[in-house]
Amino acid sequence: MKQHVKVAAVVAAVGMALVGCTTAGQAPTTSGSAAPGETEAAEVQSLGRIEIIAPANPGSGWDQTARAFGTALESAELAESITVTNVPGASGTVALAQVASNPGREGVLMASGLAMMSGVLTNETGVSLDDITPIARLIGEAEVIVVPEASEIQSIEDLMAAIAEDPGAVPIAGGSAGSADHVFLGLLAEAYEIEPSSLNYVPFSGGGEATTALLGNQVSAGIAGIGEFRDQILEGTLRPLLISSTEPVEGIEVQNVEDIGHPDLEFANWRSIMAPGGIDDELREQYVQVVTEVVESDAWAEQLETNDWADLFLAGDEFDAWLDEENTRVEGVLSQLGLVVQ
Repeated sequence: MKQHVKVAAVVAAVGMALVGCTTAGQAPTTSGSAAPGETEAAEVQSLGRIEIIAPANPGSGWDQTARAFGTALESAELAESITVTNVPGASGTVALAQVASNPGREGVLMASGLAMMSGVLTNETGVSLDDITPIARLIGEAEVIVVPEASEIQSIEDLMAAIAEDPGAVPIAGGSAGSADHVFLGLLAEAYEIEPSSLNYVPFSGGGEATTALLGNQVSAGIAGIGEFRDQILEGTLRPLLISSTEPVEGIEVQNVEDIGHPDLEFANWRSIMAPGGIDDELREQYVQVVTEVVESDAWAEQLETNDWADLFLAGDEFDAWLDEENTRVEGVLSQLGLVVQ
């Protein structure tokens, strides 16, 4: 990636163009053998022990992504043992700093995404995504806005009218400042002619904390990736008002941006897999091959369906180039939110 990536965050629309080696002395297993009479496919070396860093608390989108990927990796028999470690804090930059401080380290992968990129900028951290190795973009997830079941707010129009009348009186729980949650809420405010900087946005480091605040009536509404609130929506303890896609969500009755006359608000958070910086080309290629094999598996397809994730897979050099291209476009969006001074 070019150096300027360290000062940007990435917003991805749904329709955009749109972990370690085997231990010493241990023969790696392989995947992709061809049937008799067929051309043999390229073999994919299985990983040995792998640690996947989730740079936020349990229950967050990053945590869900890391664990879903680990489950599919295990199902594909492409790793011997998998550990998911939560390292929350500062929009993922605490985990970023930890991974970046161990260049060349094998056996470690990290979930990443928009919020970490934004955190690099808003927290003025001394590390950036240039200090780690892009492996693959995995998924996109639509945002959902919810209220407690007992709330008097019945629709997104009710919520935006309340905000327009007195923004400070309507606290809204979401992820860290500059996260996909914050960005989409800002875009929604603009669509309703509300100054984004006037929003009473209450950031939390994980979906579990935001849910607790909602259920405890500490905030008026919440916004997150749909996977973070799905269980509570299905249980009936949270009521969805709006989904950021133009398509309906199976099993959930909720307006989408097409329904409210703003298809241009179609939006998705994206999440990826990264590795420490300084790894050699052979290890990077092994990671890319393993991730590619995993995302083509039935187990991963099941994870996509279960979590209502869009498949945005993009790997290796193409993913690296995409990060650079997105950087310029998104820095302007964050500037309009007052989070970046150009």
